[in-house]
Amino acid sequence: MISKTNAIVLSRIKYSDNDLIVRCYTEQLGVVSFLLKGVLKNKKGKVKTAYFQMLSQLQLEINYQDNRSLQYIKDVKPHLIYSSLHTTIYKSTIAMFLAEVLSTSLQEEEKNELLYSYLETTFQWLDMHNEYSNFHLLFLLKLTKHLGFYPEIKDIDLSFFNLKDGKFEKTYSDLYSISGENLTLLKQLLGTTFDALPLIKINSRQRQAFLNMLLLYFELHLGSFKKPKSLEVFNQVFNT
Repeated sequence: MISKTNAIVLSRIKYSDNDLIVRCYTEQLGVVSFLLKGVLKNKKGKVKTAYFQMLSQLQLEINYQDNRSLQYIKDVKPHLIYSSLHTTIYKSTIAMFLAEVLSTSLQEEEKNELLYSYLETTFQWLDMHNEYSNFHLLFLLKLTKHLGFYPEIKDIDLSFFNLKDGKFEKTYSDLYSISGENLTLLKQLLGTTFDALPLIKINSRQRQAFLNMLLLYFELHLGSFKKPKSLEVFNQVFNT
């Protein structure tokens, strides 16, 4: 079956000398893995390696078959060409990190148009804006809404938040209850938008602590989630 769909690149690995396996989140089919045969050798073909950078937004024409674990791309072209996401070191580091988070978080092989729209628009926002040091924090927090474990905010004025239950609570209940700076920042981010994000001022230590808390939150709610290998590089770039 020939299908056309927009797609966002999540990962790519070398497979044999001349092939790549690329994993994408597609608008019409959810998570799909593709085998790009000979792409590292054939420089004149329609499918070029340069298209498949992390979080690239593409238009794909694919020969899709349900019984195959690896699909084939018939044609590809950019859906959106970023102006800075892949050329600014800080943005490209964010892209690498978030692509890995998404690759371990998104397992569904069915379409989710709201999630795809969220990814598409937020990465466009990152590409277009110059103040983005807290982007990844708000992005991950809002991503939990699409993954089914967004914090329950009806008791947001309470003094603790339980990461395991995803709820605010009156008193400390267990080792997953957070308070202090992480709680304050959580409440700030729950009440803001990407456009208002530059108004939230935190230092690198607070940013790193909150990110570690968010990753634990993902681990507690997603059985398949693994702490990103790129986290160390990410922290080195943003804390030097």
